[in-house]
Amino acid sequence: MGLGQPTVGRHIDSLEAALGLTLFTRSFDGFAPTEAAIELRPYAGDIAATAAALLRAAGSQGSAIRGSVRISASEVIGVEVLPPILAALREEHPDLVVELLLSDQADDLLHRKADIAVRMFRPEQDALVAKHIGGVEVGFFAQQGYLARRGMPETMEDLSRHALIGFDREDAFIRRIVEMFPVLSRSGLVFRADNSLAQMAAVRAGIGIGIFQTHLAAREAGLVRVLPQAFSLVMETWVAMHENLRGSPRCAVCFAALVAGLTAYVERN
Repeated sequence: MGLGQPTVGRHIDSLEAALGLTLFTRSFDGFAPTEAAIELRPYAGDIAATAAALLRAAGSQGSAIRGSVRISASEVIGVEVLPPILAALREEHPDLVVELLLSDQADDLLHRKADIAVRMFRPEQDALVAKHIGGVEVGFFAQQGYLARRGMPETMEDLSRHALIGFDREDAFIRRIVEMFPVLSRSGLVFRADNSLAQMAAVRAGIGIGIFQTHLAAREAGLVRVLPQAFSLVMETWVAMHENLRGSPRCAVCFAALVAGLTAYVERN
Protein backbone atom coordinates (compact mmCIF):
# COMPACT_ATOMS: atom_id res chain seq x y z
CA MET A 1 0.00 0.00 0.00
CA GLY A 2 3.00 2.29 0.27
CA LEU A 3 2.14 3.13 3.90
CA GLY A 4 4.15 2.62 7.05
CA GLN A 5 2.90 0.29 9.77
CA PRO A 6 2.05 3.12 12.22
CA THR A 7 -0.06 4.86 9.56
CA VAL A 8 -1.93 1.66 8.73
CA GLY A 9 -2.49 1.07 12.43
CA ARG A 10 -4.01 4.54 12.86
CA HIS A 11 -6.34 3.93 9.91
CA ILE A 12 -7.47 0.63 11.40
CA ASP A 13 -8.06 2.25 14.81
CA SER A 14 -10.07 5.05 13.18
CA LEU A 15 -12.18 2.63 11.15
CA GLU A 16 -12.88 0.41 14.15
CA ALA A 17 -13.92 3.44 16.20
CA ALA A 18 -16.23 4.70 13.43
CA LEU A 19 -17.89 1.30 12.99
CA GLY A 20 -17.92 0.30 16.63
CA LEU A 21 -16.41 -3.06 15.72
CA THR A 22 -13.21 -4.98 16.25
CA LEU A 23 -11.90 -5.73 12.79
CA PHE A 24 -8.56 -7.31 13.66
CA THR A 25 -7.09 -9.24 16.52
CA ARG A 26 -3.53 -8.33 17.43
CA SER A 27 -0.86 -10.94 18.00
CA PHE A 28 2.93 -11.04 18.18
CA ASP A 29 3.19 -11.83 14.47
CA GLY A 30 0.67 -9.34 13.06
CA PHE A 31 -3.04 -8.75 12.57
CA ALA A 32 -5.72 -11.36 11.82
CA PRO A 33 -9.19 -10.36 10.48
CA THR A 34 -12.21 -11.01 12.66
CA GLU A 35 -15.47 -12.44 11.32
CA ALA A 36 -16.81 -8.88 11.10
CA ALA A 37 -13.87 -7.84 8.89
CA ILE A 38 -14.34 -10.83 6.62
CA GLU A 39 -18.04 -10.03 6.21
CA LEU A 40 -17.36 -6.35 5.48
CA ARG A 41 -14.47 -6.96 3.10
CA PRO A 42 -16.55 -7.21 -0.15
CA TYR A 43 -18.24 -3.88 0.62
CA ALA A 44 -14.90 -2.25 1.35
CA GLY A 45 -13.62 -3.59 -1.96
CA ASP A 46 -16.60 -2.08 -3.79
CA ILE A 47 -15.97 1.27 -2.09
CA ALA A 48 -12.31 1.18 -3.12
CA ALA A 49 -13.20 0.30 -6.73
CA THR A 50 -15.82 3.06 -6.88
CA ALA A 51 -13.40 5.61 -5.43
CA ALA A 52 -10.75 4.63 -7.97
CA ALA A 53 -13.28 4.89 -10.81
CA LEU A 54 -14.35 8.32 -9.53
CA LEU A 55 -10.73 9.53 -9.62
CA ARG A 56 -10.24 8.15 -13.13
CA ALA A 57 -13.39 9.91 -14.34
CA ALA A 58 -12.55 13.16 -12.56
CA GLY A 59 -9.06 13.19 -14.05
CA SER A 60 -10.36 12.93 -17.60
CA GLN A 61 -13.08 15.58 -17.76
CA GLY A 62 -13.35 17.57 -20.97
CA SER A 63 -13.06 16.53 -24.58
CA ALA A 64 -9.30 15.86 -24.54
CA ILE A 65 -8.06 12.27 -24.49
CA ARG A 66 -6.40 12.22 -21.09
CA GLY A 67 -6.63 10.58 -17.70
CA SER A 68 -6.49 6.95 -16.60
CA VAL A 69 -8.10 3.90 -18.12
CA ARG A 70 -8.05 0.62 -16.21
CA ILE A 71 -7.90 -2.43 -18.49
CA SER A 72 -8.40 -5.99 -17.27
CA ALA A 73 -6.94 -8.88 -19.26
CA SER A 74 -5.64 -12.39 -18.74
CA GLU A 75 -1.97 -12.80 -17.89
CA VAL A 76 -1.09 -14.17 -21.32
CA ILE A 77 -2.99 -11.53 -23.30
CA GLY A 78 -1.77 -8.74 -21.02
CA VAL A 79 1.90 -9.69 -21.25
CA GLU A 80 2.23 -11.24 -24.71
CA VAL A 81 -0.33 -9.39 -26.84
CA LEU A 82 -1.40 -6.02 -25.45
CA PRO A 83 1.93 -4.15 -25.01
CA PRO A 84 2.42 -3.16 -28.69
CA ILE A 85 -1.27 -2.22 -28.94
CA LEU A 86 -1.00 -0.02 -25.86
CA ALA A 87 2.31 1.44 -27.04
CA ALA A 88 0.66 2.63 -30.27
CA LEU A 89 -2.27 3.99 -28.27
CA ARG A 90 0.04 5.96 -25.97
CA GLU A 91 1.99 7.28 -28.95
CA GLU A 92 -1.21 8.71 -30.38
CA HIS A 93 -2.56 9.95 -27.03
CA PRO A 94 0.42 10.80 -24.76
CA ASP A 95 -1.80 12.21 -21.99
CA LEU A 96 -3.48 8.84 -21.52
CA VAL A 97 -2.49 6.74 -18.50
CA VAL A 98 -3.03 2.98 -18.77
CA GLU A 99 -3.60 0.80 -15.70
CA LEU A 100 -3.29 -2.84 -16.69
CA LEU A 101 -4.87 -5.37 -14.34
CA LEU A 102 -3.58 -8.86 -15.08
CA SER A 103 -5.82 -11.63 -13.86
CA ASP A 104 -7.30 -14.84 -15.22
CA GLN A 105 -10.39 -14.08 -13.12
CA ALA A 106 -13.30 -12.09 -14.55
CA ASP A 107 -13.14 -8.62 -12.99
CA ASP A 108 -16.49 -6.97 -12.38
CA LEU A 109 -17.15 -4.22 -14.93
CA LEU A 110 -20.53 -3.40 -13.41
CA HIS A 111 -18.85 -2.35 -10.16
CA ARG A 112 -16.10 -0.55 -12.11
CA LYS A 113 -13.20 -2.63 -10.89
CA ALA A 114 -12.00 -2.09 -14.45
CA ASP A 115 -13.13 0.24 -17.23
CA ILE A 116 -12.50 -2.17 -20.10
CA ALA A 117 -11.96 -5.93 -20.07
CA VAL A 118 -10.52 -8.34 -22.59
CA ARG A 119 -12.32 -11.61 -21.92
CA MET A 120 -12.00 -15.11 -23.31
CA PHE A 121 -15.74 -15.74 -23.00
CA ARG A 122 -18.93 -13.94 -23.99
CA PRO A 123 -19.98 -11.25 -21.45
CA GLU A 124 -23.53 -11.88 -20.28
CA GLN A 125 -24.49 -8.68 -18.41
CA ASP A 126 -27.00 -6.47 -20.23
CA ALA A 127 -25.31 -3.25 -19.07
CA LEU A 128 -22.12 -3.95 -21.01
CA VAL A 129 -21.02 -2.89 -24.46
CA ALA A 130 -19.19 -5.87 -25.96
CA LYS A 131 -17.40 -6.52 -29.25
CA HIS A 132 -16.61 -10.02 -30.45
CA ILE A 133 -13.03 -10.25 -31.72
CA GLY A 134 -12.88 -13.85 -32.86
CA GLY A 135 -11.51 -17.20 -31.79
CA VAL A 136 -8.05 -17.75 -30.31
CA GLU A 137 -6.93 -21.36 -30.70
CA VAL A 138 -4.83 -23.19 -28.13
CA GLY A 139 -3.09 -26.51 -28.63
CA PHE A 140 -0.32 -28.74 -27.32
CA PHE A 141 3.24 -27.57 -27.98
CA ALA A 142 6.69 -28.71 -26.99
CA GLN A 143 10.23 -27.47 -27.49
CA GLN A 144 12.20 -29.15 -30.28
CA GLY A 145 14.88 -30.37 -27.91
CA TYR A 146 12.33 -32.10 -25.69
CA LEU A 147 10.77 -33.93 -28.63
CA ALA A 148 14.22 -34.94 -29.88
CA ARG A 149 14.87 -36.58 -26.52
CA ARG A 150 11.46 -38.10 -25.85
CA GLY A 151 9.94 -38.56 -29.29
CA MET A 152 6.76 -37.22 -30.86
CA PRO A 153 3.54 -38.67 -29.39
CA GLU A 154 1.29 -40.17 -32.04
CA THR A 155 -1.92 -40.49 -29.97
CA MET A 156 -3.46 -38.94 -26.87
CA GLU A 157 -2.69 -42.18 -25.04
CA ASP A 158 1.01 -41.65 -25.76
CA LEU A 159 0.91 -38.48 -23.64
CA SER A 160 0.77 -40.60 -20.48
CA ARG A 161 4.43 -41.44 -21.15
CA HIS A 162 5.43 -37.81 -21.55
CA ALA A 163 6.12 -34.90 -19.18
CA LEU A 164 2.95 -32.81 -19.11
CA ILE A 165 2.56 -29.21 -17.93
CA GLY A 166 -0.67 -27.86 -16.48
CA PHE A 167 -2.59 -26.21 -13.67
CA ASP A 168 -2.17 -27.00 -9.99
CA ARG A 169 -5.69 -26.02 -8.87
CA GLU A 170 -8.79 -26.87 -10.85
CA ASP A 171 -11.58 -24.35 -11.39
CA ALA A 172 -14.78 -25.03 -13.33
CA PHE A 173 -13.09 -24.32 -16.68
CA ILE A 174 -10.11 -26.60 -15.97
CA ARG A 175 -12.42 -29.36 -14.75
CA ARG A 176 -14.33 -29.24 -18.05
CA ILE A 177 -11.08 -29.59 -19.98
CA VAL A 178 -9.98 -32.52 -17.81
CA GLU A 179 -13.33 -34.21 -18.40
CA MET A 180 -12.76 -33.88 -22.14
CA PHE A 181 -9.08 -34.84 -21.95
CA PRO A 182 -8.46 -37.01 -18.84
CA VAL A 183 -4.74 -37.20 -19.61
CA LEU A 184 -4.52 -33.61 -18.27
CA SER A 185 -5.65 -34.56 -14.76
CA ARG A 186 -3.49 -33.14 -11.99
CA SER A 187 -1.99 -36.50 -11.03
CA GLY A 188 -0.46 -36.90 -14.48
CA LEU A 189 1.36 -33.54 -14.54
CA VAL A 190 5.07 -33.23 -13.85
CA PHE A 191 5.00 -29.42 -13.76
CA ARG A 192 2.08 -27.60 -12.14
CA ALA A 193 1.53 -23.85 -12.00
CA ASP A 194 -1.60 -21.74 -11.78
CA ASN A 195 0.21 -18.96 -13.64
CA SER A 196 -0.20 -19.37 -17.40
CA LEU A 197 3.01 -17.46 -18.09
CA ALA A 198 4.94 -19.91 -15.91
CA GLN A 199 3.50 -22.81 -17.91
CA MET A 200 4.54 -21.16 -21.16
CA ALA A 201 8.04 -20.59 -19.79
CA ALA A 202 8.21 -24.28 -18.84
CA VAL A 203 7.27 -25.29 -22.39
CA ARG A 204 9.89 -22.93 -23.82
CA ALA A 205 12.51 -24.38 -21.46
CA GLY A 206 11.86 -27.91 -22.70
CA ILE A 207 10.36 -29.30 -19.49
CA GLY A 208 7.56 -30.99 -21.38
CA ILE A 209 4.36 -30.65 -23.38
CA GLY A 210 1.91 -27.90 -22.48
CA ILE A 211 -0.87 -25.68 -23.75
CA PHE A 212 0.06 -22.64 -25.84
CA GLN A 213 -1.90 -20.18 -27.93
CA THR A 214 -1.19 -21.10 -31.54
CA HIS A 215 -0.90 -17.40 -32.41
CA LEU A 216 1.92 -16.99 -29.90
CA ALA A 217 3.59 -20.30 -30.71
CA ALA A 218 3.89 -19.18 -34.34
CA ARG A 219 6.38 -16.55 -33.12
CA GLU A 220 8.55 -19.19 -31.44
CA ALA A 221 10.94 -20.89 -33.85
CA GLY A 222 11.73 -23.64 -31.36
CA LEU A 223 8.17 -24.78 -30.62
CA VAL A 224 6.44 -27.67 -32.38
CA ARG A 225 2.70 -28.42 -32.43
CA VAL A 226 1.82 -31.77 -30.86
CA LEU A 227 -1.30 -33.78 -31.81
CA PRO A 228 -3.03 -30.91 -33.63
CA GLN A 229 -5.89 -33.09 -34.83
CA ALA A 230 -6.57 -34.59 -31.41
CA PHE A 231 -6.32 -31.48 -29.22
CA SER A 232 -7.55 -28.03 -30.19
CA LEU A 233 -9.58 -25.56 -28.16
CA VAL A 234 -10.90 -22.21 -29.38
CA MET A 235 -11.42 -19.41 -26.89
CA GLU A 236 -13.84 -16.76 -28.12
CA THR A 237 -12.38 -13.34 -27.38
CA TRP A 238 -14.36 -10.21 -26.48
CA VAL A 239 -13.67 -6.61 -25.52
CA ALA A 240 -16.25 -5.20 -23.10
CA MET A 241 -16.94 -2.06 -21.08
CA HIS A 242 -19.84 -0.60 -19.09
CA GLU A 243 -22.36 1.16 -21.31
CA ASN A 244 -22.12 4.28 -19.12
CA LEU A 245 -18.56 4.75 -20.40
CA ARG A 246 -19.65 4.90 -24.03
CA GLY A 247 -19.49 8.71 -23.90
CA SER A 248 -16.07 8.84 -22.24
CA PRO A 249 -13.45 9.98 -24.79
CA ARG A 250 -10.59 8.16 -23.04
CA CYS A 251 -12.52 4.88 -22.81
CA ALA A 252 -13.84 5.17 -26.36
CA VAL A 253 -10.38 5.48 -27.91
CA CYS A 254 -9.01 2.66 -25.73
CA PHE A 255 -11.93 0.40 -26.60
CA ALA A 256 -11.46 1.08 -30.33
CA ALA A 257 -7.69 0.53 -30.12
CA LEU A 258 -8.11 -2.79 -28.31
CA VAL A 259 -10.71 -3.99 -30.80
CA ALA A 260 -8.54 -3.04 -33.78
CA GLY A 261 -5.32 -4.40 -32.30
CA LEU A 262 -6.77 -7.70 -31.11
CA THR A 263 -8.63 -8.21 -34.39
CA ALA A 264 -5.33 -7.76 -36.25
CA TYR A 265 -3.68 -10.21 -33.85
CA VAL A 266 -6.34 -12.87 -34.45
CA GLU A 267 -6.45 -12.41 -38.22
CA ARG A 268 -2.69 -12.18 -38.71
CA ASN A 269 -2.12 -15.83 -37.90
